Amino acid sequence: MTLLGPRTNGGPAGRGIPAREAAEPTLPAMPDSPPAGPAAWARDLMMGLRFAAGGGREGWIRTVLTAVGVGLGVAVLFLGASVPSLLDSWHGREKARENLGQAHEPRPADNTLLYAHADTRYHHQNIRGRLVRPDGTHPPKPPGIAELPRPGTMLVSPALKELLDSSGGKALRERLPYRVVGTIGDEGLQGPAELTYLAGSSALTERSGAYRIDHFGLEFVQRPMRAPAVVLVIMTCVALLTPVMVFIGTSVRFGIERREQRLAALRLVGSDIRTTRRIAAGETLLGLLAGLVLGAGFFLGGRQLASVVTLWDINVFPSDIVPDPLLAVLIAVLVPAAAVLVTLFAQRGVTAEPLGVVRHRPPVRRRLWWRPLVPLAGAGLLATVSRDVGRVDTPLNTIRLATGATLLLLGVTALLPWLVDAVVRRLRGGPVPWQLATRRLQLNSGVATRAVAGITVAVAGAIAVHMTFTGMQAGFAETYARNGRPVVEMTGGTDGWPQIRRALTQLRDTEGVRTAGGTIESSVSAAGDRGRFMEGSDYRMADSVFATVGDCAELARIAEVGACRDGDVFITSNLENRPFVKPGARLNLDPPEGVGPVRPPQLWTLPATARVVHAKADEDGLPTHGILITPSAVDTGRMHRPLMHLSVRYDPATPDAVEHIRTTAARIDPTLGVIALAENRHDGQYDSLRTGLFIGAVVTLLLIGGGLVISTVEQLYEHRRLLSALDAFGTRRATLGWSVLWQTAIPVALGLLLAVGGGLALGTLLLSMIDSAVFVDWPVVAGMAGAGAAVILLVTVLSLPPLWRMMRPDGLRTE
Repeated sequence: MTLLGPRTNGGPAGRGIPAREAAEPTLPAMPDSPPAGPAAWARDLMMGLRFAAGGGREGWIRTVLTAVGVGLGVAVLFLGASVPSLLDSWHGREKARENLGQAHEPRPADNTLLYAHADTRYHHQNIRGRLVRPDGTHPPKPPGIAELPRPGTMLVSPALKELLDSSGGKALRERLPYRVVGTIGDEGLQGPAELTYLAGSSALTERSGAYRIDHFGLEFVQRPMRAPAVVLVIMTCVALLTPVMVFIGTSVRFGIERREQRLAALRLVGSDIRTTRRIAAGETLLGLLAGLVLGAGFFLGGRQLASVVTLWDINVFPSDIVPDPLLAVLIAVLVPAAAVLVTLFAQRGVTAEPLGVVRHRPPVRRRLWWRPLVPLAGAGLLATVSRDVGRVDTPLNTIRLATGATLLLLGVTALLPWLVDAVVRRLRGGPVPWQLATRRLQLNSGVATRAVAGITVAVAGAIAVHMTFTGMQAGFAETYARNGRPVVEMTGGTDGWPQIRRALTQLRDTEGVRTAGGTIESSVSAAGDRGRFMEGSDYRMADSVFATVGDCAELARIAEVGACRDGDVFITSNLENRPFVKPGARLNLDPPEGVGPVRPPQLWTLPATARVVHAKADEDGLPTHGILITPSAVDTGRMHRPLMHLSVRYDPATPDAVEHIRTTAARIDPTLGVIALAENRHDGQYDSLRTGLFIGAVVTLLLIGGGLVISTVEQLYEHRRLLSALDAFGTRRATLGWSVLWQTAIPVALGLLLAVGGGLALGTLLLSMIDSAVFVDWPVVAGMAGAGAAVILLVTVLSLPPLWRMMRPDGLRTE
């Protein structure tokens, strides 16, 4: 009897079935040919989906991590796709509720009203104010308002109502002496946090700066962003989206070891290599599809925070953040497609054989010659634009700027793989943990550099953006330091010199005010000057000169008037190009200007006693040009819309001195424009932007840290048998823990070095392009480096538990 002899009675034949039939069992009918093309792809992808869904606890953990990574990336992409609709909604509401004046001002009628701006600031917050006085019973109404407020009452935004009702709004309530009778609807607000009001005023007149309108809504063509702003937007997008895409690519690689084991089993039952790769791509699809759903959820939940975020005075409603439909469809299609391609690309150096996985990828020799060309090309483009700064708004320069900045930013990452390989190849000796880490990187540094590339882009972009905005902010700070005297300037319409006297009395009685002065400014022309007509329009403009009305003390600050009394008139000595200005000349106090019907001239004779005086330079170093008139020498009521100019010097040590002056100005005339020369309103805007960018960069680094954790754990799992062997030989856990730390720290440190250099280079080029002094915010640079170091520690700490679980001798068992 032999074990290799023919079977005669085993199996079914032993139960009465002939042996000949038992030797030839009936097999299921096979199809003529396996499916090919799209059908094969669909079959294999569906099989991969079933494997992912039935992979047990570890499979579901892998799917959840992939879904979270993809979901975060999709949420960021959806946010970027919502920017066009956000800006359209924001600008659309402003256009619908505003009217900046009509070319042909309507006459008073039942459907017209007087309209004036009454903006103010309160503790560094801008408050938009509008005053109305209807001419009839059917005046136009802006969106969000059912009925216009009556005189002495106002409608306010919900945010302004909350501020007025708070303990910190007491001084503001004194400045806005109107009774609140309702709130403005969302249609009339640019955002839920906007501070705005609409008040009725019976004292509103055209001489006080009001103008008549018969409708709300204006044709507003938004100017395109200047080229530097385009570059900053592109850099921000690249710095944020590139790390997200890196994290997506890392997420879809998670669990690749277990996947390769299943692929080997599939090869054992007859699948070819192409089929296994398609099945591997299908396994990632479940996490991708879940990531799309999760990303939509992250986006919908995150946009609810829009109402509490204000950036550069821009605040929007959550409903404004809606992705463009075409872009949303592209994201939903391209993200899974890109992830599938990443999976197939990861399989190109791996062959799943029936008895295991064979990695036959040869060592990659990274060449240097082409890598510096990418950032150098970007720097060259930026350098050529910086010499052409006078025409940066041209489309060609915008493209050059955008391309140059992107090449410089992304070119830094092209240097990273070569730099890591060049450095680790030269590392020799050292403690055992150091040798384990450097040897691991010498064998394969590709996984680490792929994840660190995201850190490099994020940090370089953040440093460049911070440098640019800090340089711009420093420029503003220098300007305000030079011109930021403790002075408040006020400008508005006036009805004559008595109003100036009353205003100065009120200002001098205001807490913190040291001195106050005021003048009336208008323009005058020669009596016979009918203006110059421009071709194709009825626009006319006379050759005019400024006339300044003020008392002797005020005129003495402007020119060396010498002896002066009320009724005197002076002419500055720098009017050589205005020959019509001479003693005894006939002048027109209402020169032709603007569009509309010709107004009758208001003739006035320059007194023959007018003296020529030398003009003094103002505090900005500019001399005054014009005619200087004391109040009783001219009837200011004959001037067409003269301007009142008030100047107040205050004591900076007085708390809230500027706020007290603003309140007094509102009592004088709520339409006055008030400017505090020492108040740098850009500080708050830039500080908020810098803080937001820093937070975004830190969040991006944490996101990339999550990708590093995933890749590190995968590498540990791949070498679990080696770890078990080291443990069996007595290697201490601390030794391997330190090796994980150095294995993460070396690529990250080199990436941060490149990021700092690239970010400083890009920031310097951008600052030179906008003619700003190069200023490096070293605390921010140090903060970025510290965040990178924190990422290294985080990755190490999170990698230790799985490392210790794999350091067990039972990992050497095999079947």
